Amino acid sequence: MKIIIAGAGDVGFHLAKLLSYEAQDTYVIDLDGEKLDYLNNHLDVITKKGDATSIKLLKEIGISSADLLLAVTESPNTNFTISVIGKALGVKKTIARISNPEFLKNPCINFKEYGVDFMISPEELAAEEIKLLLNQSSFNDTVAFENGVFNIMGTTLGYKSPILDLTVKEAKDKYSLVDFITIAIKREGTSQTIIPRGDTEYKINDQVYFSVPKYSIDKLYPIIGKEHIDIKNVMILGGSRVGRKTARKLCKDNFKVKLIEKDKDKAMQLAEDLRNTLVIYGDGRDLELLEEESIREMDAFVAVTGDSETNIMSCLVAKSKGVKKTVALVENMDYINISQTIGIDTLINKKLIAASNIFRHIRKGEIVALANLHNVDAEVFEFEVQPNAKVTKKIIKELRFPREAIIGGVIRNGEALMSFGDFQLQSGDKAIVFCLPEAITTVEDLFNNGKS
Repeated sequence: MKIIIAGAGDVGFHLAKLLSYEAQDTYVIDLDGEKLDYLNNHLDVITKKGDATSIKLLKEIGISSADLLLAVTESPNTNFTISVIGKALGVKKTIARISNPEFLKNPCINFKEYGVDFMISPEELAAEEIKLLLNQSSFNDTVAFENGVFNIMGTTLGYKSPILDLTVKEAKDKYSLVDFITIAIKREGTSQTIIPRGDTEYKINDQVYFSVPKYSIDKLYPIIGKEHIDIKNVMILGGSRVGRKTARKLCKDNFKVKLIEKDKDKAMQLAEDLRNTLVIYGDGRDLELLEEESIREMDAFVAVTGDSETNIMSCLVAKSKGVKKTVALVENMDYINISQTIGIDTLINKKLIAASNIFRHIRKGEIVALANLHNVDAEVFEFEVQPNAKVTKKIIKELRFPREAIIGGVIRNGEALMSFGDFQLQSGDKAIVFCLPEAITTVEDLFNNGKS
C-alpha cells in the first residue's frame, strides 16, 4: 500500500510511526528540512522536502499510483487544496485535517465531488474525548465500542483497591461474578506496557486498563476501590476551539458549565455563541478569580488553552482546591505519559487522537473502529471477523495469538460476550483487541479471511 503524508508535524509523525511498524510504502512531504531529518533518523519512511500543493512534486513521487493521501499540515486550507489536487492527479483516497465546523457538517455540499473523501477535526475529537472522560469520571481513560456495549476503562490503582498484590487469575477468581478482562498494565516509573497473564500481579499506582461490558461498569468500581463521581459543575479554562466545542457538548448533556477566557473580545463572542454557558472574562491563572468563581464547588476542571504548561499548572491548582476530576490539553506528546505521576487525572493531545482516528482508514483486515489509549503506545482495534478467518478455526487458547496482543471481548448480534481461553470466534463477530505496535500485522493476518 502506497501512502503519502503531507505534513511532518505531530500528526504526520505519529501516523508515519504507526505505519513504520509494517511494510507500507510511506512518503512524507514537508517544507521543514529539520522535521524531515528527524523523521529520517527515527523512522523507515521516504521524505521529500517541498510544497505538497506542487503538482510537479506530487507527480515526482508517483501520486497517481498512491492508495491514500493524508493531508495533515497545520493549515486546514492547505490540506483541502492538497486533497483536491491529489485526487485530480489520481490518488485513490484522500483524508484532510480540517477545523472549520461548517465543512464537517454541511449537507449542502458533497466534498467528495471536489476530491476530499474524508475530513477530520482534532478539536472536535478532543471535545468528544473530554465529554466521555467526564461521563466516566472515576476513570482517566475510556473508549466505547458499539455505543458502549463494550468499553475500555483505564484507572490508576490506589491503596484502597482490593486487588492490590493479587495476580490477575486470583482477582478473576475472587470477583468471578463480575465480567471484566484486564487487557493492559502500565507500571509506575516505566515506559513498558504489560500485556497481563494469569500470574501478573497488580501493584500500587499501576495504570490498569479493563475491558468491560456495559452491564458490568458499575460493578467495577468496588474492584478498583473507587466510587462513581457524579459530575455536574464543570469549569473550562480557555475559549479555544476545543474549549468552545467542549462547552457546547457538555451543555447539551445538561452539565453546568463556566468558561474562563482572558481575551475580552473572544469572551464576548463566546458569550454570544454559547447561550447556556456562563462565560467569564479573566485570567484563569489568577487564584483570586478562581476562588471568586467558586473553584472549590466545581466537580471537574478542564484546561484547554493554547499553552500546555498553563493547562498543567492550572489543573494542579484545581486539584489542590479539591476538584475531583482534572483534564489538561497538551501539545507536547512527551507529556502524555506523566499525568498520573504529577497528579492530573488525564492529559490529552488532540493531534494524537486525530492520528489514531485517521489510522483506522489505513488498516486492512476489516477493522471497524480503532482507538488510542492515553498512557500507552498501543492501539485498541475492533475487528469484524471474516468468513473463514484463521481466528474462527480454534478456541482462543489454541490460536497462535501473539503475546503482544489480547482479545478483550466479543460482540455477537449486539450482545457482549467474554472472550476467555475456551471461547471460539465466529464469522460476523466483532472482537475488541488490544495490540502493541509490533503485533499489529500478525493480528490482522489472523482476522483476515486468507484471500489477501
